[in-house]
Amino acid sequence: MRPRNLGGRVFLNLPFITDPFFYAVAIPAVLLLGISKSGFGTGFGSLAVPMMALAATVPEAAAILMPVLFLMDLLGMAAFRKDFDMDLLRFLIPCGLVGIVIGALLFKLLNAHTVAAIVGGFTLLFLAQRLLFPPRADSAPPPKWLGALLSATSGFTSFIAHAGGPPISAYVIPLRLSPVKFTATMAFFFFVINLAKWIPYGLLGLLDWRNMATSLVLLPLAPLGVWAGVRLARRISQVWFYRILYLGMFLTGTKLMWDGLH
Repeated sequence: MRPRNLGGRVFLNLPFITDPFFYAVAIPAVLLLGISKSGFGTGFGSLAVPMMALAATVPEAAAILMPVLFLMDLLGMAAFRKDFDMDLLRFLIPCGLVGIVIGALLFKLLNAHTVAAIVGGFTLLFLAQRLLFPPRADSAPPPKWLGALLSATSGFTSFIAHAGGPPISAYVIPLRLSPVKFTATMAFFFFVINLAKWIPYGLLGLLDWRNMATSLVLLPLAPLGVWAGVRLARRISQVWFYRILYLGMFLTGTKLMWDGLH
């Protein structure tokens, strides 16, 4: 069997990744992704690829998470199938798909660290704006043009590194949806976005047997993370929901900025 380099380490060409350090970072990353998918919208989920990138390349980490994301999306939609905002989805999804197309066309030209820095910086700026200048109860919702731009940005960053959460959150959070409706709407939005990534990922050669076999090893963790998130989303108050969401965005933005600048 020929050796293969992965994240600076050399492994035998086994059916799946066997590096213990990879699983030390991948297991908590998948659990956080599941909780984010079903319980806290998109705050913590964007940490998954940066965490896994400690032991693999960004494209490999993104490819490995594809089947995991698909199962999580299905479980999340099943749990919140009656709670989403259809009118909002009709607006968000087409713009997000435009971002997917742009990401697919530019994938080989982009430096993943540059994209990480941009997303991280944007996330921290949005969070600072929300904390320093909190909206009043009578504040107008964000303009539609901004929603279209942020939805397309979400599709783009989701394609590059599964980091679509912060941009779309910047538009949807000010709409002040209930925790359950917010989570349900994000679950349906990202189901469509993630489903649209399969064909271009395949054409780019990211869905190889080794990545898919590694994903199957991690797949049993998906229901556990989703189950924990669903319970939290239905029990937590709206005030604490958004506090934890902001914490997730802070950690996400800081980690992405660090990855981008180093």
